[in-house]
Amino acid sequence: MRQRTGNLNIVSVTTVVIALIALIFVVRLLISEHRSEDLQVKGSISIGREAPDFERINTAGEQVSLGSYRGQTVLLNFWASWCKPCVKEMPLIDELFRSKEVDFQLVSVNVGETRGTVNEFLKLQGIAFPVVIDATGKVSTLYRIVGLPATFVIAADGKLRQVGIGEITNRDQLLSMLQT
Repeated sequence: MRQRTGNLNIVSVTTVVIALIALIFVVRLLISEHRSEDLQVKGSISIGREAPDFERINTAGEQVSLGSYRGQTVLLNFWASWCKPCVKEMPLIDELFRSKEVDFQLVSVNVGETRGTVNEFLKLQGIAFPVVIDATGKVSTLYRIVGLPATFVIAADGKLRQVGIGEITNRDQLLSMLQT
């Protein structure tokens, strides 16, 4: 009789565990569907679509609006100081931006860090361009950022022309994104 009770307990525990896993799966599925519906209402991020506008303060304390760059090509780059690929690509972006070799505006967005942290990082790295602060993640959520770095090229008409996820590894890659 003892053997039967032990087997019954194992079956009961297994049944409860399977039920919990199924419940978690259903809840996650419902949450995922709800988020998908929200995203569809707001529109998607894809080439040829209008780039979502935003307004935020940059490291110089100035209000920056993406819409104010209408009529110009914009390189929109999302990064964080803890992201090694982000840190590696920043001097490349800075160099091309300073050179004026290609006519574009740079909107660099730091995700999740404070203005003080970002300013200290920029000073240590010798980076001169101002950075938009997205400490709460609202702008990165607007652009559906799931990994860093992420780079978007926005055409003069305000539409997304290029989307790049991951590190820009060389000057030719960056030039190609801007000239396509």
